[in-house]
Amino acid sequence: MAGMSETVRKELNRQFNHELMAALHYEAWAWWCEHRTLPGFARFFRNQAAEEREHAGRIARHLLDRGVEPVVEAVPAPRHDLGSLLDVARHAQAMEQNNTQGIHAAYEAAVAARDYPAQVMLHWFIREQVEEEAWTAEMVARVEAASCAGALAELDRHIERYLEEKDDAS
Repeated sequence: MAGMSETVRKELNRQFNHELMAALHYEAWAWWCEHRTLPGFARFFRNQAAEEREHAGRIARHLLDRGVEPVVEAVPAPRHDLGSLLDVARHAQAMEQNNTQGIHAAYEAAVAARDYPAQVMLHWFIREQVEEEAWTAEMVARVEAASCAGALAELDRHIERYLEEKDDAS
């Protein structure tokens, strides 16, 4: 197999670090929720953190299989001064939208370099991001709608089921 171009290597390593950053942010938001007695959201965000670490692992494995060392870089610290669960939900949505752009950039680099193995690997991520953006949009809408007394507690009790039902149907 031909070597990996420097552009594709840089893009995949950048995306690898973005996935690690997302895991860190979801973990921080889980603790934020835990502190505010939102155990359902805390569990959900911890599961998302684990999923993001798995995504980073997929990219790292691809790099390693092709003789390239993944390089862990500094990532921005998560915000901790969020005022509401809606702020957290909107930050998660923006982060996933950003992630989609990064995956698309990595894919475009792979196409330009005619790096077919990277293209195939990135197809999985492209499909995954459709789901990620869908659940974040739903989460934002559900948190926005939880405006009457007790609605947020009810949403917290059921958030995992609401957002995972779509995944099970896929």
